Amino acid sequence: MGLWVRVGILLLIALPTILPATYAQNTTKKTSTEEPLDTLKVYTIGEVVVTASRHRFNVESPMPAQILSGAELQKLNSFSVADAIRYFSGVQLKDYGGIGGIKTINVRSLGSAHTAVFYDGMSVGNAQNGQVDLGRYSLDNIEAIELYNGHKSSIFQPARGFFSSNTLFLRSKTPYFSEGKNFHIKTTFKTGSFGLVNPSVLYQQKLTSKLALSASSEWVKAHGRYEYRYRKDGGYDTTAVRQNGDITALRTELTLHAKVGEAGRATLKAYSYDSERGLPGAIVANRFSHTQRQWDRNLFVHGSLHKSFLKNHDLLANIKFSRDYSRYLDPDYKTDKGALDNKYYQNELYASLVNQVSIYEWWNISLATDFSMNTLDANLYRFPYPTRYSYLGALSSQIKWERLDIQASILGGYIDEQVKYYQQGDSRKVFCPVVAASVQPFNTKHFRIRAFYKESFRMPTFNDLYYTFVGNSSLRPEYTTQYNMGATWIHNESTGLLRSVSMQADVYYNRVKDKIVAMPSSNLFRWTMMNIGEVEVKGLEANTNLGFRLPAKVFLDLGLSYTNQKAIDITQGGTTYGHKIPYTPIHSGTLTASAQWNSLQLNYSFIYTGERYSQKANIPVNYVQPWYTHDMALAWEGKVLRLPVRAGIEVNNLMNQYYDVVLNFPMPGRSSRFNLSINF
Repeated sequence: MGLWVRVGILLLIALPTILPATYAQNTTKKTSTEEPLDTLKVYTIGEVVVTASRHRFNVESPMPAQILSGAELQKLNSFSVADAIRYFSGVQLKDYGGIGGIKTINVRSLGSAHTAVFYDGMSVGNAQNGQVDLGRYSLDNIEAIELYNGHKSSIFQPARGFFSSNTLFLRSKTPYFSEGKNFHIKTTFKTGSFGLVNPSVLYQQKLTSKLALSASSEWVKAHGRYEYRYRKDGGYDTTAVRQNGDITALRTELTLHAKVGEAGRATLKAYSYDSERGLPGAIVANRFSHTQRQWDRNLFVHGSLHKSFLKNHDLLANIKFSRDYSRYLDPDYKTDKGALDNKYYQNELYASLVNQVSIYEWWNISLATDFSMNTLDANLYRFPYPTRYSYLGALSSQIKWERLDIQASILGGYIDEQVKYYQQGDSRKVFCPVVAASVQPFNTKHFRIRAFYKESFRMPTFNDLYYTFVGNSSLRPEYTTQYNMGATWIHNESTGLLRSVSMQADVYYNRVKDKIVAMPSSNLFRWTMMNIGEVEVKGLEANTNLGFRLPAKVFLDLGLSYTNQKAIDITQGGTTYGHKIPYTPIHSGTLTASAQWNSLQLNYSFIYTGERYSQKANIPVNYVQPWYTHDMALAWEGKVLRLPVRAGIEVNNLMNQYYDVVLNFPMPGRSSRFNLSINF
């Protein structure tokens, strides 16, 4: 079946079925966070003191949601998105050390490949290995970070958003202009430990009343050297300097924002990321230096249109093309052609249509259909050159009253795998149900109970299937089943010492079937991927935020999150039955505190991760000690020469603790960073 025939079938399926209905305001429009470009006005009023804390979750969401946005992100000593999400509960961040180290996310012990990452509503994927390096997304152009267990609590989204076990949404800054001003420029400069030099600029230009342009660019350079302790035979043996952790990276973004009609909007975004970094490698067998290098070039162009053609109908259309190039060089590994030099080229074409119809004011139905084509080329021996065609559909219904919100979805997917050489392609069909509900049981408006049940899957990556001497083209998808039940409560006061309280707690049970694992075959160089694993995860998450107003107009915000989780291998007949899976602590938590007085702000954060094991076998040799860090920052915000200025100094790992997030990849000790931003 040709490509254009496939696209034609997709478009035919996605044609909206317009149902006769009583007109009602669409709930998606009500909750939209984006405003038309020409409606933002500034009015001069008397002094207003805001005393309530910004809540880090959505009280009405049937899916657990954790949110960091605006000023909350500035309070955290975070350099990238990866640093910020450490403060979410239920998250394990795999950090391989330093500024240039690769950073991936694991939510509720389901694995990195089970968390979908979305940037401005468009998924960021990697069909090759399923990993998304969150270290490459700077916070300088990020307005909000949202983490959802399950999927985003809206049925008006692309089908791909429904299919992952967890979803991470990154939202870049949208242009807003005060009355009489047509442009905005923000420049930022950061410097500090590890030879960091990090300038960035954000430029926003109002072209017309309905058209605006946003451009962002950032350059990062660091040598990445830092001291660490090397432990041998149960004690700290020596202090060494981490080598080959340098990075040079350039990120550029260009976005065109348009208002379409009365309330519609459209965006066209171009994104580019180019980096070269050293891979410091694991510290084993008294080897302290490595020579491996990695190059990444990522480019995508994304267009999106949100338009309402009828009073009871909404359309969301997305199209994207991306091209990713990565190169891995290992001078120490010799082949018959010299040093190992692997090059990979990924292409993706993605299109999505979402149609939503309002049957009544309280009842919406949506149909989301996605099509994607992924290809992978490489310079590897006997590489099969795979192509993956994915057809995803989600039929969803939402009934929403004042005290009850019920969502139900049927997810269907058809994956067609084709290879050019050596092997035969395969196809998979999957169907998954999702049910979620949120209810307000009492008259207390800001207390709700929620629950959801979800089945989802993740396809094996191209490396799992086709990597030379390793891949297994007969692999089945990993299937996950999620159960969750929780409650949220928010309370605000206009007087007194305690001004705001917000709490969120969830208990959950996850199960992963047909888990893909690597098994040794004829020798340790040749491994085979197999579906033999099964994992069970039981957990509890709790989050609390408190806002105080102290004497002398001092505002204090406190945040506390805690996770208790037990993720074990329940593979029948396995040698590690009942053992905890790697890098899943039972106890973990964070504490954040922020005190603000006039133009000064003092921030403190504490992160704790309990004991873990680095391998499936829970034996002493694989034991990884708990770690914790204290971070502090002092910031000043005011005006210099009538220009808004923010300056701050940060000290990370204040107690200079030496620790590993991933065993044998030592993390930095105490470090500092200075940042200065000016708005024009």
